[in-house]
Amino acid sequence: MSCIDVELEQRFNQAIQKYGDMVYRIAMNQMKNKEDADDVFQEVFIKWMKHRDKFETEEYEKAWLIRVTINQCKSLHLSSWNQKTTGISEEMENSLGYEQEMEEEDEISSVLKKLPDKYASVIHLFYYEEMSIAEIAKVLNQRESTIRTQLTRARKKLKSILKGVEL
Repeated sequence: MSCIDVELEQRFNQAIQKYGDMVYRIAMNQMKNKEDADDVFQEVFIKWMKHRDKFETEEYEKAWLIRVTINQCKSLHLSSWNQKTTGISEEMENSLGYEQEMEEEDEISSVLKKLPDKYASVIHLFYYEEMSIAEIAKVLNQRESTIRTQLTRARKKLKSILKGVEL
């Protein structure tokens, strides 16, 4: 193994360690199932490998990964394969004896899954990734006023959803 290969592997492992959780959380938030989130995660880091030398700063790299993750989720949602297939129903999963691989979801995560993708994205980036409205607007390539509106609407939807949930 050459020195370049070792250095590349170290850099790749550092990127996964630094940004992997963020990418996976965004993918789970958008895709709403582990298998599709895994596919998105893999595709995002394959793309990272192809573009790794273009990142000038860590901020740019993080923004690029967020944007690519969201775009990859959209692509998977729109793919003909995804549109022609249906997931295994919960009853069928239980009858087949599938074990739950993921940790049990908390109530907030399950409520967020009920939001439309555009609202779930801004809520996730604002609260989980602690990004400012300006940063979200830049990453999503939208105006700040649009992001503010989406956050307001998302909060209203969350409030109406949570009215029926005891915490």
